[in-house]
Amino acid sequence: MHALTELAARDERVVLLTADLGFMVLEEFADAYPRRFVNVGVAEANMLSMAAGMALRGWVPYCYSIATFASMRGYEQARNGAALHQLPVRIVAVGGGFGYGTAGPTHHAVEDVAVMRAIAGMAVVAPCDDARVPAALTAVHTQPGPVYLRLGTDGAAVPQLTSRFRWGAVDVVGDGDLALITYGAMTATAVEAWTMLEASGIATRVIVVSTLAPFDRDQLVSALAPCRLAITVEDHRVTGGVGTIVAETIAERGINCRLRRLGLPDAFPAQVGSERFMHQLVGIDSASIVATAESLAMPIAS
Repeated sequence: MHALTELAARDERVVLLTADLGFMVLEEFADAYPRRFVNVGVAEANMLSMAAGMALRGWVPYCYSIATFASMRGYEQARNGAALHQLPVRIVAVGGGFGYGTAGPTHHAVEDVAVMRAIAGMAVVAPCDDARVPAALTAVHTQPGPVYLRLGTDGAAVPQLTSRFRWGAVDVVGDGDLALITYGAMTATAVEAWTMLEASGIATRVIVVSTLAPFDRDQLVSALAPCRLAITVEDHRVTGGVGTIVAETIAERGINCRLRRLGLPDAFPAQVGSERFMHQLVGIDSASIVATAESLAMPIAS
């Protein structure tokens, strides 16, 4: 939130809206700019409608909520307001994936990328760690249309990724013909799996996607060109997220690369727990990624 407060100091059009969430997070902004802070109450749909109206009047509204609520409770309003009229509304969604794992399925944001990518003109951005959020926020602020900004609750640092956030960029860590493709908070897990695979003698690269819409397929084609096997890893259903993007790209561009998608199956988990527990439960923790990679890489290598 410090980055947004600094942004508001530079741009007096910035206004922050919340649907009665974000306590112990939003106070810095609210204290600094009380006339540019609005708590709309538990009414996300109203928040998105208000934001569209504010944008029409020249404001640049940032709407803060838990990712499930931010992406789905005000979906029609985001589509028919901000997106239809290409207004600079920024939806700041915290707790993507299993960020609120213990709160159960109502708080598991595992369809949000799919539904937001389905809206024409809606940009979808997921920086891989907290260190890249300020640069991502700066890039988001310059966009003329609406943006869905997906954040994790624990932005574990990814020091192996040396580049800053760049709008539309596909970043690569390592060099091998096995690719782990991921985004957002799952990047740290994928990089952990990469170090384990490298130690076992399987040359691997991690392809990090931060801008899921609009998506630069040419960059992904270049990153995948040397690869014979790709595994997408996401804290999201396998439908509609990066797994779908990669599958479409491989098929449409004729890339000779086998694909396995790791994510949630088409079912709600029967148990709930911490983010780490949920990753293990659905098979997207680092050990599960390594096991999948090893089972697939050996036949290809032979």
